[in-house]
Amino acid sequence: MGTVVIDVMLKSEILDPQGQAVAGALPRLGFTQFTDVRQGKRFELTVDGEVTGEVLAAAREAAEKLLSNPVIEDVVRVAELTDETAGQPA
Repeated sequence: MGTVVIDVMLKSEILDPQGQAVAGALPRLGFTQFTDVRQGKRFELTVDGEVTGEVLAAAREAAEKLLSNPVIEDVVRVAELTDETAGQPA
C-alpha cells in the first residue's frame, strides 16, 4: 500500500483571513520571528500497491479537478508520502 500527499494553497493574490488571524495571534504568544502565514489544505490518498508515475499523474488530475478550486487555489505538491518526506515542506 502506498500514499500520495497533495498540498493545496490559496493563490498569493487571494485574501487569507485564517492565515491573517494566525499571524496576528503568533506575536501575542511570543512567536515574533514569523512575518506572514498562509493556510492551506492537505490530502492523503491511499492506493493498493506501489505509487507509480501513473498514480501520481492521476492524483494530480484529481487534485486539479476535485480537491482544489483553480480560481483561488494552486496545487503545490503531489508526491509519494514516505517516512523521509512525511514532515518535509513542499
